[in-house]
Amino acid sequence: MVLATARLMSAEVGLVPVSPGAGAALRLLAAAGNARAVVEIGTGTGVSSLWLLAGMRPDGVLTTIDAEGEHQRLARRLFIEAGYLASRARIITGRALDVLPRLADGGYDMVFADADSREYTAFVTEAHRLLRPGGVLVLNGAWAGGRIGDPAARDPQTVGVREVIKVLRDAEEWTPALLGTGDGLLCAVRR
Repeated sequence: MVLATARLMSAEVGLVPVSPGAGAALRLLAAAGNARAVVEIGTGTGVSSLWLLAGMRPDGVLTTIDAEGEHQRLARRLFIEAGYLASRARIITGRALDVLPRLADGGYDMVFADADSREYTAFVTEAHRLLRPGGVLVLNGAWAGGRIGDPAARDPQTVGVREVIKVLRDAEEWTPALLGTGDGLLCAVRR
C-alpha cells in the first residue's frame, strides 16, 4: 500500500506524518466540499497529500508547497505509484509565505497546513484570500503535542497554536471547530 510506504519514508527522513484518523478526516473534508482545487502547506513525503487526493474530485488539482525539494521528489514518486496522473499535483518548492501570495484569490476549495505553527496566523490571512466562500481551512497540530491545555507551556509552537485558535474563534469571517483526531485538526469554514 502506497500510504504505508509514504509513512515509512516520513520516518526515514525524520518527519511525523498525519495520523490515519487525521488523514481520513482530510479525505472526508475534501470529498464533502467536492474539492477541485486544494492547497497543502507542508508536502513532506506525501502522506496527507495522498489522503487529500483520495477525497478530491477526479479532475481536482492539489497544489502542494514545501521548502524541502527532496521530500517532494519522494512524494511525486508515490503519487505516481498510487495511480495519480502528474497533472493532479502541482508541486512547488519554496517557503509557504513566499509562495502563497502568488496563488489566485478565491480559487481554492480547501487549504491544509501541516507546518510551523508559528506561521499559522499568517496562513489564516492567506487562506481567507485564497478560499472561495464556503471553503475550508484545516490546520494540523491543534493539540500542540498535548501542551495546549498546559498554561505553563510557553514554547513558540504552542503559543502559535493558541494565537491562531483565538484569531479564528474571534473572527466573524470564519466558522471554526476543532476535530480531536490525531494531534488535533483546527478547521474553519470561510463565510
